[in-house]
Amino acid sequence: MFFLPLLLLSLLLWVLWGNRTLLIHEIPLSLPGLPPAFDGMRIAQVSDLHNASFGKENRRLLQALSQAKPHLIVLTGDLVDSRRTNLPRALAFAARAAELAPTYFVPGNHEARLPQYPALKSGLKDAGVVVLEDRSVPLCRDGETITLLGLADPSFDKKRGLPGSPAELVSAKLRRLLPAAAPYTILLSHRPELMGVYAAHAVDLVFSGHTHGGQVRLPLLGGVIAPSQGLFPFYDAGVYVQGTTRLIVSRGLGNSIAPIRLNNRPELVVARLSAGQ
Repeated sequence: MFFLPLLLLSLLLWVLWGNRTLLIHEIPLSLPGLPPAFDGMRIAQVSDLHNASFGKENRRLLQALSQAKPHLIVLTGDLVDSRRTNLPRALAFAARAAELAPTYFVPGNHEARLPQYPALKSGLKDAGVVVLEDRSVPLCRDGETITLLGLADPSFDKKRGLPGSPAELVSAKLRRLLPAAAPYTILLSHRPELMGVYAAHAVDLVFSGHTHGGQVRLPLLGGVIAPSQGLFPFYDAGVYVQGTTRLIVSRGLGNSIAPIRLNNRPELVVARLSAGQ
């Protein structure tokens, strides 16, 4: 008599727990070609926050970031949600993150839809966040250098009326932005489905998001659906390798059109780099 209500209550609590409880995903990466000075570097990735809040003023997320002890933090798009935008919340989180470690941001497809994007971009810069919108910066450590490159989502190019597919637009950017003899390159780009483009340009390491982990994750099958990939996406979460390119796809932290995740906890990625052979 009480079994069904108890089952439904348990299911509801499990879903709520799975949407509000952070998973800190430590990923060890052995990276051929990484300069020895960067051995041991820790990079924390925050992706697809979509204005979600983990505790008052995002306290739980910031505590998790602090405990991860990152050398740098990367924000790989969709910090805000274009349907329920809260700029003050996003900027307050970004400012606190930038106090923990150097923080870099690339815009995703939701930022491309946002009329207030110029205000977001300006606010991020004022908060001490480096906005990498189709540009690169050198990262120097103990006399050695790698390149950190960030791409704006191809939705920005479509909005400006530029011709070409997302793959063609991103490929053209990489041809322009990557020097012929580039040092080791880390790319921040919202779109994981463009892995073939990143690999064709021999990018060493890519941080991406966009998929929300497939929204619903099934045992053995993985994510069910993702933007730009459709049903049962290949690039849904985790680490992928193609040629010399390694891609990290974060499951992200927030939700957008679909209001809940199933078997797919919000994820803070912490990549631990080591110089491999």
